[in-house]
Amino acid sequence: MDLIILLILLGLVAVFMKKFKCFVYFVGIIDIFLRIITFVKIQVTSGDIYNILNKYIPASIPDIIGNNCSDILYTILLWAYVSIMVLFEFYVFRMFLKKK
Repeated sequence: MDLIILLILLGLVAVFMKKFKCFVYFVGIIDIFLRIITFVKIQVTSGDIYNILNKYIPASIPDIIGNNCSDILYTILLWAYVSIMVLFEFYVFRMFLKKK
């Protein structure tokens, strides 16, 4: 279910923003958000709240891919994810240098 939601959100961003840079930023934002929620889940919550968050909120985008794909498709999608994250780092670094 989480893969379907992620794909719908990525499709909406691709349709409405029409720039590849926006798509890359959105993937980075979603992954960072999921990792922050996972950190809070591990550090702050306990008991029932932890179990609910652990059941319904994935740890990261690679976790979503790993839960829903087979071996070869997982490898292909993971390399696509890594490529997008490299582009995300490039765009962030370029923006950092422009602000200087």
